[in-house]
Amino acid sequence: MQQSAVIKAMGSRLRALIDAGRADLPLPGGGRTLERWSALAAVAAQDLSLVKLFEGHTDAMAILAEAGGNDARATRADVPMYGMWAAEPPGARVVFRRKPDGTVVLSGTKAWCSGAASLDRALLTVWPEISDPAGPGDARSGDGPWLADVDLRQPGISIDAARWKAVGMADSESASVAFEAVSARLVGDAGFYLSRPGFWHGGIGIAACWHGAACAVAEVLRTQAVAITGGSAGPDPGWHRALALGEVDRVLSANAALLREAAAWVDGRPQADARAWALRTRAASDECAQQVLRAATRAMGAGPLCHDGTFARLAADLPVFIRQCHGDRDLVALGNELLKHTDTTWTL
Repeated sequence: MQQSAVIKAMGSRLRALIDAGRADLPLPGGGRTLERWSALAAVAAQDLSLVKLFEGHTDAMAILAEAGGNDARATRADVPMYGMWAAEPPGARVVFRRKPDGTVVLSGTKAWCSGAASLDRALLTVWPEISDPAGPGDARSGDGPWLADVDLRQPGISIDAARWKAVGMADSESASVAFEAVSARLVGDAGFYLSRPGFWHGGIGIAACWHGAACAVAEVLRTQAVAITGGSAGPDPGWHRALALGEVDRVLSANAALLREAAAWVDGRPQADARAWALRTRAASDECAQQVLRAATRAMGAGPLCHDGTFARLAADLPVFIRQCHGDRDLVALGNELLKHTDTTWTL
């Protein structure tokens, strides 16, 4: 299938989820956080490129609600498909200039914009335009980032996916988007995006996606073993499959318990700083996904990787998606976070 057709199909699948009400998720911290994360995990188990767009849309909806800016829509069909783009790599920054009517004009390039070619609108981090000898877009005042809500179906926007050479997560089509005098509106104040409680809640939602995908990997292994045994009284599935099933059960059960505890903590303290919980659950879910993928593929061999297209794509997508976790850097950040507090989550 040509890439443009894949992009169109992915947008249609996101649209179908929205229209079916599957994107009407409970807001984090509202008493049903686990239900929200379970829904994200379910879509992740289906398709990781799809959940990349789905999670971005639902995160944008939660951010708009947190800012008090959700639009009243007559039907789900009126809800635009949103992206949430906050990557700030060197050499790619979007700046804004205020207009007398209160709106802003965006200029610059945003990188790592998943689903750019199929979405209707996006929330993106932006910075105030500053006239400075260092050049336009220099934001040494630290006044930001701000968050802008932009209609992607207007002139002045160009999408460049030429650098996207990914095999894993290929269908998420993460492109660079250039803005040239594009109208938008600001959401919240300077620093709102990073300072709000929901920032870290959303980070745990990503961990739930990783967990859902790991469960899908484990289910392929379990299905293969069940097919061999035909039930508990059937033939031995092989010690290597039994070993792998025990391993994936151990790590998935522990990670699920951690995510459930995190959900209960967020619901009990919706305005509290959840940074430590986000770093903890993301690091644990990253390691869990790696262990499950290793155990399952070692036990099953090359067959599913070569003959099962869905599993092969999942096995290629998952290692790329979990690299949103920053590995050792996040563990260092978690350690430093723990030094600020006298309590831990270690004891029973």
